Order: sequence, then structure tokens, then C-alpha cells
Amino acid sequence: MSINLKRIAGAALLVAAIAGSWGVNAAKKSHDSAVARNLNVFNALVKELEMNYVDTIRTDESFSTAIRALLSTVDPYTEYYSSDDAENLAKMTTGEYGGIGSYILQRDSFVYISGPYEGSPAALAGLKAGDRIVRIDTADAKGMASDKVSKLLRGPAGTIVNLRLERPYAGPDSVIEVAVERRKIQTPSVPYSRLDPETGIGYIRLTTFIDKSPKEVETALDSFRNDPRLKGVVLDLRGNGGGLVESAVDIVGFFVPKGTEILRMRGRDKSAEKVYKTSRKPIMPDIPLAVLIDGGSASSSEITAGSLQDLDRAVLIGSRSFGKGLVQGTRPLPYDGFLKVTTGKYYIPSGRLIQALDYSHRNPDGSVARVPDSLTNVYRTAAGREVRDGGGLTPDITVDWGKMSRLLFNIARDNWAFDFATRFAAENPSIPAPEEFEITDGIYADFKASIDPKRFKYDKVGEDLIKQLNETLDAEGYMNDSVRSQLDGLSRLLIHDLDSDLDIKRKDIAEYLGEEIASRYYYERGRAAQQLKGDTAMAEARRILLDPAEYRRILKK
Repeated sequence: MSINLKRIAGAALLVAAIAGSWGVNAAKKSHDSAVARNLNVFNALVKELEMNYVDTIRTDESFSTAIRALLSTVDPYTEYYSSDDAENLAKMTTGEYGGIGSYILQRDSFVYISGPYEGSPAALAGLKAGDRIVRIDTADAKGMASDKVSKLLRGPAGTIVNLRLERPYAGPDSVIEVAVERRKIQTPSVPYSRLDPETGIGYIRLTTFIDKSPKEVETALDSFRNDPRLKGVVLDLRGNGGGLVESAVDIVGFFVPKGTEILRMRGRDKSAEKVYKTSRKPIMPDIPLAVLIDGGSASSSEITAGSLQDLDRAVLIGSRSFGKGLVQGTRPLPYDGFLKVTTGKYYIPSGRLIQALDYSHRNPDGSVARVPDSLTNVYRTAAGREVRDGGGLTPDITVDWGKMSRLLFNIARDNWAFDFATRFAAENPSIPAPEEFEITDGIYADFKASIDPKRFKYDKVGEDLIKQLNETLDAEGYMNDSVRSQLDGLSRLLIHDLDSDLDIKRKDIAEYLGEEIASRYYYERGRAAQQLKGDTAMAEARRILLDPAEYRRILKK
């Protein structure tokens, strides 16, 4: 290339760079002008309404609606918290709040205690699942919504809340007056952990990622890491919607070498990349590890599971995870408010982003489509295994969870198992350990007898479909005596036999009933222990962890 040509080319590049820079600056100025213009319009609109609208504007409600509408245009994770919501925001990161420590349940026109936390003020004061709340201090609780009840039960630690309760199956002592001293409640993120003495498999259920989660997981690992029977560990992240990124990094650090990169976070400024690495010596660098995930595993759960998969440190078992590759931070706002805002995207060790939805590109109707598998990209784990970005994490071993039967759904929805467990606990002062408790033939027969067929509500999906088919065929001119006779015969076949249905679906119903009963005596750890009994994912984890050759085969290229 001649010198003149080089000069011309260099000048062209310089002009292009200047033009590009001018274009970026012009776009930014245009955007800033649009923001300023719209803010002025909104401010003027509010003033005009205040001065000229015929009635008084409900200011707080109107502005809350406007704020929600604005934030709905970005993503569902960017949220505004007023000063009244500050406690909820704190609870998300610390798991702490002031109150009595109990789950509650809305049914009929009352709110019920559905289960105190183990060791909570509610449990220590004798509150039980099934207790109906009729008065809170001087407030009549009848017709009160659960969120209002929850607000009244919470308060500063050390204060007293006086409750009037009605307890079923308590005879003449069914009305109970109790004063409960509120305390700072720490919701555990590890409600259940155990080393199975028969298989040598250690199990840890982690339900959220708060600031104390790493310590709780470490305590669980310490309880069985020096046991000579230990052959493998299962970390259960199913249904865990995430939480603090730092807690996820710390937990991964229990299993991988110090200084291992876990993720890179990239925000609006592409040059300001933040790298997260493990900062401590691992507790269990070599023990075989399985992680259970499902569609409810998101955010920090996916950081934990995804990095362990990318580093070939754990076998992932279950179903595809949620696909949340976005990270949020909080920003203070005037009048003690907060904005939880998406500040970046995270990339796990292989370099992949597992975000399933691109909120910056919406459909014309405002909806957001999931990234199709055909548009995802291939990445490689440390050992060279193929993994993909977008659409969440695909497990190494896929488990078919099956579908909840409509009968079980009806039983859970209408509290048949809940009420039976309440009565069972009133009549039986104790049961075996939650790992050993079984629903016997006698218990199941009593449960069946407790259901009134006249009050049991079936979902009439099949009947409704036949009704619609009748109407459609009649409207389209296909209906005749022969067709009507066939449809009438089909309708007669769909008449339910409750006693027979309860026997056919006994396995699923008994598992759910066992959870309800065990929770009455052993709280959430009792429920968790019962859930593991028929758990197909846990069965797969045991199979793989107890077969070293199979474990190595899955994790190598």
C-alpha cells in the first residue's frame, strides 16, 4: 500500500471513529433529553390533576401504580421498597425479623397457625398447627387478611402480643389465651441435614442464600465430614430461588481450591468487570458431590450448581433450572425507600450466561420469549464436557418428577390432610423419629374415613370438557341421537368413586400425609425427612455417589 493510500485509510478510520463517538454521544444526549422531557410532562400532569381534578387524588395509591408500571417495563427483579417495606428487604438478605416465628394459613374467614418454627416464641408458647386466630391484642381477627395478621404478629423484639386462639379437638379447653413475647427470628436456610448411617450419604437442604447460609452449610458439613462412614454429599437446591451472590461463592469454596474463579459480573460499563473467587481452603475438596436442582432453582442456586458443573466438581441431578443470570443490588431513595435494581449479568467459569429471558427485547404484546435451545451456544467445562448457555442449567442426570394427581391436589387444596394431621397430633402424643415414621394401613384407613364424600370437591375438568364438546358439536351441527348417546355413556364413566380413587393414589397421598403428620412433631426437619423417602432424585444421587466408576464417567470428557 502506498504512503498516500495509508494516509487516506488512516484518515478514514479517524473520521469513522469520530463519527462513531459523535453518534454515541448524540444518542446519549437524545436519551437524556427524552428523560428530562418526560419528567417535566409527568410533573406538570400531576400538578394539573392536583389543581383541577374534580375529586381528591389518592396520592399514595396513584404513585405506587405509576412506579409499578415504570418498573414493569424493565424486568421482574427490579422493585421499589417504601420505608414500610424495609423490613421485608432486610429479611430477604438476613432471614431475620421481629415476630413470633410461625407460618400462617388463610382459610374461610380466619387465619390459622400452619406451623411454628422450631424453637420459636410461637413454639415455646405452645402454639400448634391448626390453631385458629380469633383475636390479636384488641383486634378481632375474623375476616382479616393474612398479610394484615402477619403485620400485627410482627414487631420489635421484647414486645408482647396477646392472642386468643381456638384449638380444634381440645374439648372444653378449645379457647386459649396466650401472651407471646416477640423475638428476633432467624429463619434457618438449612432446615434439615443428616448423614444416612446405612449408605454413608450426607444430605443438606439449602432453601435460600442469606448472609448466614455459608455458616449453616459449614456446620452441616462439619457434623459428618470426619465420620468414617461418609461416602458422598448431596446438596439440595430444589426450590431455592437464590439470594446473596457472596454466600453462593463462599459455599462453592467448601468444595473447590482456594482462589478458584466462580463468576464474572458485568454491568452497564463493560470495562468494569467484577471477578469473584473463593477465598478459603476447602472443607471437602475431594468427596463425591451431587447437587439437586429443578425449575425453582434460580440465581445464586444456579451460580452454585453451575460453577460446580463447569468445574467438573459435582454431578447435577434433577430438571432444568430457572435460568436467572441477572444480579441485583440496592440503592437508597428519598424518604427511607430503596430500589432493588438489576445491575449486571453473571458468567460462570465456562464463560456462559444462563439467563433464559432477554427483557431488553420484548414481543409486540410486551411478553418475553424464552431463548430456544437452537439459539444457545456451546461452552466447555474444565474437563471438556459440553454445556450450553441460555435457558438455565441442564442437569447431567435428568429426573422425571411426574405430575401431581388431581386427587392429591384436591386433598391439599381443601386441607383434608392438614386437618387429619391436626387431629392425629391431638390424639397421639408422640411418633417415631421422622426418618422412621410410616403411614400404616391403620393410619391410612383412618384418613380415608375422615373424608366426607358429600363435602369432597373433585375438579370437574373431564365433565367440563364433555359439556363444552356437547355445546360445540351441537352448534356445528354434528349432534344427533347416536352422538348424544355416546357422550352420555362417556359422562357416566366419569363418575368418581372416592374410596377406590383413594386406594389407587395411596402412594402419593400417603407421602404427603406423612409430611403433614411429621411436621406436627418435628417441624420442617420432619417434613424434609419424610419428603426424602420417595424422592427419585435422591435415589439417583445415592446410586451415582455409591458407584465411583459411574461418578467419574459422568464428570470426565
